[in-house]
Amino acid sequence: MRNTYLVTYDICNDKRLRKVFRLVRNYGDHLQYSVFECQLNPIDLAKCQHELNAIIKHSEDQVLFINLGPSEGRGEQAISAIGKPYTPLLAPCIVV
Repeated sequence: MRNTYLVTYDICNDKRLRKVFRLVRNYGDHLQYSVFECQLNPIDLAKCQHELNAIIKHSEDQVLFINLGPSEGRGEQAISAIGKPYTPLLAPCIVV
């Protein structure tokens, strides 16, 4: 069974930041700068976390996985915003 996770990160080095971005975008949808929505089964979750472990510097960087519950039966995505309105990205995001 897949769960929906909010994955967010704070990476202190630009090179590691680009690597983390590229990795996490393979697992989910880019919502905002360092925030992704990922629908992961337990194997994908473990694989993503294992790959991130090899990239980040544990004394400086942080990656959070916020479990939002089962993907099935969640209904439509419910994202509300304060300030600028949330608009989903329709084109891929490229970080250089």
